[in-house]
Amino acid sequence: MNSKTLANGILRAIAVILGILLLLYFLFKIQSVLVYIIIAAVVSLMARPIIIFLRRKLKFPNTLAVVLSMVLFLGLLFGLFSMFVPLIVKQGQNLSLLDINQLELNIEHLLAQANAYFSARNINIFDQLKNVDVFSQFKAVPNLLNSVISTLGSLSIGLFSVLFISFFLMKDGRILNNGLLAIVPDGSENRFQKSFETIKDLLSRYFIGLLFQITILFVLYTIVLLIFGIENAIVIAFLCALLNLIPYVGPLIGGVLMLTLSMTSNLALDFQSQILPTTTYVMIGYTIAQLVDNFFSQPYIFSKSVKSHPLEIFLVIIIGGLLFGVVGMIVAVPSYTAIKVILKEFLADNKIVKSLTKNL
Repeated sequence: MNSKTLANGILRAIAVILGILLLLYFLFKIQSVLVYIIIAAVVSLMARPIIIFLRRKLKFPNTLAVVLSMVLFLGLLFGLFSMFVPLIVKQGQNLSLLDINQLELNIEHLLAQANAYFSARNINIFDQLKNVDVFSQFKAVPNLLNSVISTLGSLSIGLFSVLFISFFLMKDGRILNNGLLAIVPDGSENRFQKSFETIKDLLSRYFIGLLFQITILFVLYTIVLLIFGIENAIVIAFLCALLNLIPYVGPLIGGVLMLTLSMTSNLALDFQSQILPTTTYVMIGYTIAQLVDNFFSQPYIFSKSVKSHPLEIFLVIIIGGLLFGVVGMIVAVPSYTAIKVILKEFLADNKIVKSLTKNL
């Protein structure tokens, strides 16, 4: 090997590295667009069964089926928004008319009752809480509201972008397919096409399954909160159910949220005789709902949607969390499903692949 060949090899390697760095920088700069495309792809996958039903069963034209599906999603989004707006407006009015001194006295009274109750049982966990200056943070509320208002413009652009991309992904489902085929090596187009269709079908079923899972939890949480007279039960139940989209970590956060909101909704009541028993019963109901989800709803939905064993799903989510944190836990199952389908198509004779993909 002469010096010229070595120099050319070094220059090519440097060029490849620079090209990769430029590509990564470009992807970093357009990360918001990539997020819009990913969200739009998820929406289109969820709408795919509806569009197929409208086209095949009701004989709707493709464009009309897509428009009706978009109207359905917009109606759902508007319903969620209208559910939260009155709560936000009410809380804003409460903040504007809030007697900080009286609120502080109420919370100090609540802490005193709780401290007395636990101290009688030799549990002094509230001693340090009495010295916490919670109300000094109220000065940050106006700045927080200004920040929220300043982001409404970007959120509006994001919503419009997602809706626009979703419409064309639904209307012409081959746009994404053709884009991916452009980077597939020659001779592999047919196998990739088959894999892509299978992935779309499985992921559509997976996201629909997640929707059913959240709906079941939402109903169970709402029943529990309504039984014990917790204010804004529907909103609290929806937030806690939505947090279950984050595997394993989400239910813990939802439990803390439900515990906190259940206690703070009855600040004027006696802690020992009313607040503590009510909160305890609510958390028992929350635990029962989680057990129903963990042992019945979730395994059934996952096994039927992505055709994987519950133990597979558990291990994949744990590995995704260890490697990439919370985001890894969320995308673990869809990514694992796509990898399984591709491996089955391109490495069908491999013994390990046969074992993992025997149900696909």
